[in-house]
Amino acid sequence: MVKLGILDYAQIDEGGSAQQALQNTVQLAQLAEALGYERFWMTEHHNVPAFASSSPELIMMRLADATERIRLGSGGVMLPHYSPYKVAENFRILEAFHPNRIDLGIGNTVGTAIVNRTLNELKKGKINYEQSIDDLTRYLSDQADETHRFSGITANPVISTFPQMWVLSTSVRNAKMAAKFGIGYTFGLFPHAGADKLTIGIQAAKTYRNEFQPSPFMAAPKVSIAPFVVAAETNEQAEAYAEALDLWLLGAKNNFSDLREFPSVETARQYPYTKAEKEIIEANRSRMIVGDIESVTEQLNALINQFKADEVLLVLLMPGLGIRKKAIELLAGAFH
Repeated sequence: MVKLGILDYAQIDEGGSAQQALQNTVQLAQLAEALGYERFWMTEHHNVPAFASSSPELIMMRLADATERIRLGSGGVMLPHYSPYKVAENFRILEAFHPNRIDLGIGNTVGTAIVNRTLNELKKGKINYEQSIDDLTRYLSDQADETHRFSGITANPVISTFPQMWVLSTSVRNAKMAAKFGIGYTFGLFPHAGADKLTIGIQAAKTYRNEFQPSPFMAAPKVSIAPFVVAAETNEQAEAYAEALDLWLLGAKNNFSDLREFPSVETARQYPYTKAEKEIIEANRSRMIVGDIESVTEQLNALINQFKADEVLLVLLMPGLGIRKKAIELLAGAFH
């Protein structure tokens, strides 16, 4: 049976606050654990008013303390901004407190221009992404030997277990890289609209499996897929909730700065959409799975079969904590 995980944004619902959003995330992680989910991951977003998930590592520690079994992860740490050495130290501390429960998901999105400048102030350049991942695997496995440019350095604390490592990607190139380093591969179906996305993803997953080399982080290849999912008890409810996501995704043109909170269905229905915006919404529906639980299960199973996926990472950007909780329950019932 395929395993389920959740990718959470600590979204600030309309009428809510950042503090409440973070408490909601704790509740969702606890519910997911109680229902048998495998993982609960946090995104990394900067300068997006409606998301409180600017530091996945800190949220992960809170979630790990509030749960007992479920794996907690980053989806992902945006590695180009950071020293691989410091990332290794952070995740070793997480793993030391919560052995065999920590996932280090990494990505290479640099964010908006101002975010990129602010996070990299005074830096002369960035380390090559593959080099950063190589560094990270060496620090986490104590393999920064004499061949490494920083030989002799240790990422403390030295511990006996490893966090699982995953690459979040939308390309075949990064699938090959994940296979080379022997880490997990998550293909993001949600980041971009596009007719060829499915073809690229299936090829990426196949390439990853064919080229995978076992490592201390993973003995065998693991593929997960990450779609937007809007699931409800009825198709009518799901379509209504999807309208909120439709409006939210329009914010991409202004770096999601227009909306201070994740919109309600009512706000979405009151918005005066232009013809161009309606066309964008129609295109964005290729990024979503929407419907009642029977329809969503059928759509997810089709993707699972096409990708031969081991896991599904559900992206549940839906308006309201109760609505997200219900979706988590419905999906657990369908797949467990």
